[in-house]
Amino acid sequence: MGFLLRFGCCLLGLLLLAGAALRAQPAGQAEADIVLGSPTVAISEYYTISFRLRGAPLEKYSAFPDLEGFKKSGKSSTTTTRITGGQTSTELTITQRYAAYAEGEYAVKPFTMTINGLSVRSAGGTVKVGPQPATPATPAPTGPLQGVGLLDQLFGKPKPQEYVELQDKAFLALVPDKTSIFVGEGVHVGLYFYLTPADQGLLNFYDLTRQLPEIIKNLRQPTVWEEAFNEQEILPETVLAGGKPYLRYRLYEAELYPLNAQPLTFPAVALQMIKYRVAKKPAEGLDNRLEGYKTYLTQPRTIAVKPLPPHPLRDQVPVGEYRLRETIDRTAFRTGEAFRYGFVVEGEGNLASLVGPAVASSPTLEVYGPEVEQNLTRQGGRVGGSKQFSYRLVARQPSVLPLDTLFSLVVFNPALARYDTLRAELHPRIGGPAQRASTFDSLPGDAFYQDVLNSADNTLHPLNEYKDVRRYANMVLAALLALAAFGWWRARRQSPK
Repeated sequence: MGFLLRFGCCLLGLLLLAGAALRAQPAGQAEADIVLGSPTVAISEYYTISFRLRGAPLEKYSAFPDLEGFKKSGKSSTTTTRITGGQTSTELTITQRYAAYAEGEYAVKPFTMTINGLSVRSAGGTVKVGPQPATPATPAPTGPLQGVGLLDQLFGKPKPQEYVELQDKAFLALVPDKTSIFVGEGVHVGLYFYLTPADQGLLNFYDLTRQLPEIIKNLRQPTVWEEAFNEQEILPETVLAGGKPYLRYRLYEAELYPLNAQPLTFPAVALQMIKYRVAKKPAEGLDNRLEGYKTYLTQPRTIAVKPLPPHPLRDQVPVGEYRLRETIDRTAFRTGEAFRYGFVVEGEGNLASLVGPAVASSPTLEVYGPEVEQNLTRQGGRVGGSKQFSYRLVARQPSVLPLDTLFSLVVFNPALARYDTLRAELHPRIGGPAQRASTFDSLPGDAFYQDVLNSADNTLHPLNEYKDVRRYANMVLAALLALAAFGWWRARRQSPK
C-alpha cells in the first residue's frame, strides 16, 4: 500500500504540472513610444511630437505638452498595417505640429503622456529655430488716445449694472469638399464652428462631452465606409471665410466612401454655446459679463452619388486617384533563386478596401504571397498613403520575365471619370539553367528523419484530444486517491491498538 500511495502522489504532481503547461498561453500587449521631431527647424516650418501605438486600437490619450515659445497648430495621423504570413500588425502614429513664435533655441522639458492607459515618458530635448524672412513693420496707430474714467464710482452709491447683448458673427457649418461623387469616391466632411477674433470674449463652448456624441450620431451615414480623423483636442486655427479672418474649431472630420448610389443626406444639427452679455458701463473689480446661451444650426446638406460607368469589373474595381510604384530587391536574377517584387499602389482613395493582384504559380514560375503593408495618412482634410503588396518569385526557366502580364490592377479614376490599368513595367531577365519546379521530398537525407517519417502515424486526431486526456487523467487520479485512502483506512484498522 505504501508503494501505491507514493505512486499516486507522484502521478498527481506530474498531472498538475502538465495541466499548467497546457493552460499557459502567451498574451499580446500594446506598446507605445514617443518620437520627437527634428532638433533644427526653420521659422516657417513645424516642429513635431508624435506617439506610436502598436498592438491595440487607439482608445484615448492625454493631451500633447505645451511648449514654451510654440503654438499648437493641428495634428495628423498615420496608420501602418502589415500582413506577414497571415498575421496582421497595425501601427498608429498621431503627430502634433507646433509653430514657433520667434527664432531662437528652446528647451523641450521632459514630459509624460498616457496612451490607452500606458504611461509613456520622453526625456525631452532642445529645438533650434532658424531665421525667418524679414517682414515690414506694422505702422503705429495715428489716432488720438482715448481714456475712460469711472467718475461715477467716486461720487455716491454705484448704480446697478445694465447688460446689453452684442451682435456676434459666429456660425456653425457642415462643410463637404464635393457636392457630387461616384460610388467609392471619397468625400471629406467637416463640422466647424467659426467666430471672429472680436467674438472670443463673447462666446464659449458648453458641455461638449454631452452634445458632440449626439451631433456626430445624427451625421453618421449608414451606406458609407468611414475613415474618421482621430482628433481629441479642439483648438482654433486661423482661416479666411468670405475674405475675412475667422477662428475655426474642428468639431468632427471624416472621409466618407459611399458603398452604393444612395445620396448622402445630412440633417441640420444644433450646437448650444455660452454667450455673454456685457455691461453697458463696465466697472472695475466686477466681471462685467452675464452668462447666457445661444444655439447655432447648420444648413442641411445632400451629396449626390453617381454609379460608375459600365465595365465588367464595375463592382470590384477600387476607386481613387492611384499611381503605381514598383520595387525589386536585386538587379541580377538566376533560376531557382527567390527574389522579392513589390507592387505599391499610392494616392488618395479607400486603401483599406484595396486588394492586390492575384497571381497563380505555374511550372515555370513559383509565386508566394503577397505580404501586405499599408501606410494611411490623414492630414489637412485629405486621406491617402500607400499600400504595398510584396511577392516572392522563383523562376524555373531562363528568359525575360513578363511581369506586365502577371501584375496589373484595374482602377477607376474619379477625377478623370474613366477606368485605368496599373500595370507592371519591369522585365527582369532570368539567367541560369532550366530547373524543375520544387516538390516536397518525403525522403530527406538525414537517416533519423527517414525512419521517423516512414514510421509516423498519419491518423487524424480530434481537436479536443487534450481535453479528453485531461479528463481521463483526472479519473485515473481520482481512482488512485480512492485506492490510497482505502489502503490507509484498512492499515489503520489492522494496526494493534
